[in-house]
Amino acid sequence: MDAILTLRDNSARQAKAIARPTQQEAEAAVRTLLLWAGDDPDREGLLETPKRVVKSYKELFSGYGESPEDVLGTTFEEVSGFNDPVLVKDIPFYSHCEHHMVPIIGKAHIAYLPDGKVVGLSKIGRLVDIFGRRLQTQESITAQIADAMDTILRPRGVAVMIEADHMCMSMRGIRKQGSTTITTTFKGTFQEDVNEQVRFMTMVRHT
Repeated sequence: MDAILTLRDNSARQAKAIARPTQQEAEAAVRTLLLWAGDDPDREGLLETPKRVVKSYKELFSGYGESPEDVLGTTFEEVSGFNDPVLVKDIPFYSHCEHHMVPIIGKAHIAYLPDGKVVGLSKIGRLVDIFGRRLQTQESITAQIADAMDTILRPRGVAVMIEADHMCMSMRGIRKQGSTTITTTFKGTFQEDVNEQVRFMTMVRHT
């Protein structure tokens, strides 16, 4: 419970520390970027672009306004003695690199070992969206998902694998198309027992 309260306190402090600009200020910033890029924001095709961009950003970065505790807070204890891993694999997500603000496109594989209770499968997908819809690095989102599962659900173990393509590598810079980055994080039994890690990897790759 103390860990959950700490997560909530940290989220609240972060929200208070950031003064969000108005809609008009955000649209003016987009207009400035259009000018900086070399285009005319007053031409017909761009007149509504600032408003559209701000509207899309509200959706793309909606994770800042959502709480992992709310998503994972409802659990079910009628599990009929089920004691094996629960794996949800191939969860698609779309995020944005915090260094260049270009897309990260990938999929997450998440498993946990229940300790007398389970969470609805759709909630795990929503958890991925919460962290995905923020400015991220792949390493951070992997750790954040695992920490939230471990802290809120209190399972015997958590395993998270993320596979993603980074447009900051494909569209700019070294422009290496087709490269995929894989990150993993293990908690509890998955961290302590190599056999459980192998079991997780086997389930991800062969089921």
